[in-house]
Amino acid sequence: MNWTTIRKTPELSEPAPNPADATPFSWEAARAELEGLPGGGLNIAHEAVDRQVRAGHGEMIALRWLGKNGERREFSYAELARSSNRFANGLNRLGIQRGDRICVLAGRIPELYIAALGTLKIGAVFCPLFSAFGPEPVRVRLAKSRARVLVTTALLHERKVRAQRAALPDLEHVLLTDGDGAEPGVCSFHALLETESNQFAIPFTAPEDWALLHFTSGTTGSPKGAIHVHDAVVAHRMTGRRVLDLRPGDIYWCTADPGWVTGVSYGIIAPLTNGATLVVDEAEFDASRWYAILERERVNVWYTAPTAIRMLMKAGAGLARNRDLSALRFAASVGEPLHPEGVVWGLEALGQPFHDTWWQTETGAIMIANTPTQDIRPGSMGRPLPGIEAAIVRRRTEGGVDLLEPGAEGELALRAGWPSLFRGYLDDEERYRQCFVAGWYLTGDLATRDADGYYWFLGRADDVIKTAGHLIGPFEIESVLLEHPAVAEAGMIGKPDDFAGQIIKAFVALKPGHAPSDALRKELIGFARTRLGPAVAPRELEFVADLPKTRSGKIMRRLLRARELGLPLGDLSALENNAPGKTPEN
Repeated sequence: MNWTTIRKTPELSEPAPNPADATPFSWEAARAELEGLPGGGLNIAHEAVDRQVRAGHGEMIALRWLGKNGERREFSYAELARSSNRFANGLNRLGIQRGDRICVLAGRIPELYIAALGTLKIGAVFCPLFSAFGPEPVRVRLAKSRARVLVTTALLHERKVRAQRAALPDLEHVLLTDGDGAEPGVCSFHALLETESNQFAIPFTAPEDWALLHFTSGTTGSPKGAIHVHDAVVAHRMTGRRVLDLRPGDIYWCTADPGWVTGVSYGIIAPLTNGATLVVDEAEFDASRWYAILERERVNVWYTAPTAIRMLMKAGAGLARNRDLSALRFAASVGEPLHPEGVVWGLEALGQPFHDTWWQTETGAIMIANTPTQDIRPGSMGRPLPGIEAAIVRRRTEGGVDLLEPGAEGELALRAGWPSLFRGYLDDEERYRQCFVAGWYLTGDLATRDADGYYWFLGRADDVIKTAGHLIGPFEIESVLLEHPAVAEAGMIGKPDDFAGQIIKAFVALKPGHAPSDALRKELIGFARTRLGPAVAPRELEFVADLPKTRSGKIMRRLLRARELGLPLGDLSALENNAPGKTPEN
């Protein structure tokens, strides 16, 4: 397989590409495609569900929920509209006002989606929290957001919230999705809904009114609360069509946890505003279960993460070969850069290459992508979307930026002004201001652009190392190691060195059937040296059972670095597993 380019042929793009991808674009035209509130204004929930009902599509299935124990429930657009109306009325009765924060601490359960839409309908701010957070990260986010209402399960309340209520004076109401509550300030989510009307008139919400609050962990400091407004729906709907190829009636599965931004932007808003049926699986990853869902539910569009793709690769393509995946039209990846072998592996296992996409919590929506109609260059982020101006820049010491030519390595910057760009960090105006220079939003990601306008990720600015005069990003090195048949995952860091400044150390998790050994370590280092050259290849390599990752799938290289160098671990609230780089159990 030639990994330089995957040419899009009729076999890879049928049925015909979405016509939206070929029409002239402007943000004004994209905004005009939305209905808007009947009395004026713009509201995400109206565009997601009420508009579909008003257009006569109320009986279409909006949400198909698959319980971890075999349960199955379906909600039409009309049912989702009525349930979210009841929740909106319930919030009003509790005294919730415009701009108040409503947090949800739950896994992928129907109540989360109802709460999100109902919150948006009354003009309050929806703030999702990871159900895997420990008590302290939960407390920090509830306190920072000054949440007045928390929707959660009885178990999560008991384990992570109940003992901390005294430290959360703003939290007035806890609504349990599976219990009645036997103490002041705790009651049943469903009992609240049952007493309310299923009719609700959304009050005026302006495009710039706050709608979403997403907490994101940086490499240092406390979590940042990124604020998004109702106008973000313009970008959510447009990118759902142009990037994910979503069409009315599609069966769509986004595997992202709703506790992070993808699970909201593309797990709720984009599919519903495009009239798709959203598949929601409550269970955690299981390769056989996932293939069964793709086959049984006749999924047309699938959006998942590189971590999941690597785990599917680890399980082998054979699991997919006995499944009928002919309904799958488009597969895409999000969360961290997808290595080239993952892109190509999709062709072998699914009959579809994975299309990588790039964006951040702060951008609110996809900015750069491998779209359905363009050729794919495996390992590339793709090209900027219509309405997005991107550049590779170098910050000037005295202020401002220099725009760099194709082939140069620098920081990825986006010209500010698209609808889903975050409007601030909660209570941290200075931190927000530092993200912008001369009209550009500086992403903190290092990248390069080729002569054809494809962008290539190098690493976060604090992940890139300089060794013997060479500036090295982790992505290329990790991609080469992943080409070895024994390697399941790889991460790299820089270690101080008196001679080279820094040397590269790699951390490798092996596939089943391969055991750590000195011979294999030498083989992998030699494998990398052959492909990368001795100046760039890892000088040291350590086997680990697992790499530290966020729940969105990003390798937390700073934790590998901290463990190696004996540095403070910092904020661990986004960590998916239990330790910053587990050693193999052998």
